[in-house]
Amino acid sequence: MGKIYIIDVTNRDGVQTAKLGLSKLEKTMINLYLNEMGIFQSEFGFPTTRHETHYLRANLKLAEMGVLKPIVLSGWIRAMAEDVELTCKLVPEIKNLALSTSTSEQMIEGKYLGKKNRNDVLKMMTDAVDAAKAHGITGIGVNAEDGSRTDHNFLIEYGLAAKEHGATRIRYCDTLGYDNPFSIYDTCKSMAQKIKLPIELHCHGDLGMAVATSIAGAKGVIDGGQDAYINTTVNGIGERAGNADLVAVLLALTKSKGFADKYQLATPIDLKKSYKIANYGSHAFNVPIPINQPGVGANAFAHASGIHADGVLKDPANYELYGFEELGRGEPKEVETGREICTGQYGGISGFRYIINEIAGDAAVTFGSPDEANRVLELVRYANVASQKPLLEDELLFICKYPQIAKELLTMTPLA
Repeated sequence: MGKIYIIDVTNRDGVQTAKLGLSKLEKTMINLYLNEMGIFQSEFGFPTTRHETHYLRANLKLAEMGVLKPIVLSGWIRAMAEDVELTCKLVPEIKNLALSTSTSEQMIEGKYLGKKNRNDVLKMMTDAVDAAKAHGITGIGVNAEDGSRTDHNFLIEYGLAAKEHGATRIRYCDTLGYDNPFSIYDTCKSMAQKIKLPIELHCHGDLGMAVATSIAGAKGVIDGGQDAYINTTVNGIGERAGNADLVAVLLALTKSKGFADKYQLATPIDLKKSYKIANYGSHAFNVPIPINQPGVGANAFAHASGIHADGVLKDPANYELYGFEELGRGEPKEVETGREICTGQYGGISGFRYIINEIAGDAAVTFGSPDEANRVLELVRYANVASQKPLLEDELLFICKYPQIAKELLTMTPLA
């Protein structure tokens, strides 16, 4: 049987959400948390977007250092040879790319306005794959944007052309959330059988089915004889109504009726990191977690009805499908109600030292000299300017531990 891999796209699709965004340090923290959780891959950004260059190269350095291991870091670009060339010029260390182009008649006619046809789309994509291979890109995913509204025969032709030129998998994009669990199962099973490449599922929530279609699509791929890759985002943050939520997908894969008996994850996942990453995502995007969010919402384990309360007190399994401890919940929260020392863009060295010693505890952070402490404080100030939010403990400790990486993340070089 094939396996299911998770590719989180928070740092690509999530940050494209209207009115939302992440600083480069926040994107890096998301990658670190995904890695801790055991997620196979992070689509970590846009290598042809110049303000991403320092961030992307800094994260690839963290991978070289073993800090971001074993997670795979992949970039997203248009399926155009010139985009591949620019990527390899700006981020020469990158080895994994998703090449994306539209495949539906709606998109070909509605976006290209008669300037391109299906043959042009195929040539543009295959030229991009050829260019990626020529530059030593080893992981080449080819995206069929608006795949759920694409003629099925053309979808197969597109996938076979990508395979012939050396693509390693095909991404089937339910770009508008148009699919349902039954239609996507049939489509993805057929793709897996006919193209004979792993299929990646990218589902949106316009009809409220992103998690369901992701799971059904993965089942179809595996039943068709190939590995399945599911795209997720932290808290389901994504364009319009969002993407398949990371934690909900993991819960569905591992806890839904009989599913995990046959359809298994390819990499070990630490579900205990769920609450941590969900709360960090909420802080970084400044979007509250819905009260009824599966697993991590405030009411996910709350019981008010007399019958439910009585039942769960006798045996939690009466009204809870899984335990809150499995998701890393249950730790007490400490809230300062008296004097509180903060640091930020206008903070000083005394307050900074105090905070670092408080959060480091027994693993005290030491600086070689007052000058080194001041340099790290300067990075903290810039990080606060970038995010316009108080820095969390993990962010402060990251800056202290990897000041050169932090400096690269915070460096912006506008075009002349």
